[in-house]
Amino acid sequence: MKIPGLSFSWKRAVGLTAAKQKISRTTGIPMSRTGLERKVGALILDAIFGSGKKKRKRR
Repeated sequence: MKIPGLSFSWKRAVGLTAAKQKISRTTGIPMSRTGLERKVGALILDAIFGSGKKKRKRR
């Protein structure tokens, strides 16, 4: 039986979640599967089609 609104995660208790977040922030590479897939997909599309963002000239 679960208590509504109360959950326990052993990964958070051990500090695994915080460590993964810290690594992701310093390297810029996501540790989650979906985040990594998005990043790789964006890099591939950028390589094929070029950057979708227009760069403005600075004066």
